[in-house]
Amino acid sequence: MTVELAVVFPVLVAVAVIAVNALLFFSECAAFDRVAREAVRVHATSPAYGQGLEQSCAQVAQTVEQAFDRPFEATRVAVEGTDGGHARFTATIEFSPTLFGMGLKPSVFGVALPPLQHEVSLAVDPYKPGVLL
Repeated sequence: MTVELAVVFPVLVAVAVIAVNALLFFSECAAFDRVAREAVRVHATSPAYGQGLEQSCAQVAQTVEQAFDRPFEATRVAVEGTDGGHARFTATIEFSPTLFGMGLKPSVFGVALPPLQHEVSLAVDPYKPGVLL
């Protein structure tokens, strides 16, 4: 029984690490969707006078970065103009696998482990008070 435990234990640890990382990634994706959309609704739907899309994008990016400042996460926000004066904000989170909070190597046995990416997009109409169309 001891030999069987010695053979099975590393496999169980590997399965546990994969399961924990998968659940952590799904949790972070759900929280990221909520925070990114809320930041776009707060900062981009009613910009201040003279504030352009770039300033709104910077404010959204700052809000998202403050919420996701863990060492194994990276965020970025992009904005593009669409038809009809609307703006599409796209926020992306990159999640690097972790070993219960400690970082992992970027490659194992010569195989690269790229970070997992999740993105959320929201198109809004940046209302400008006092501006006639």
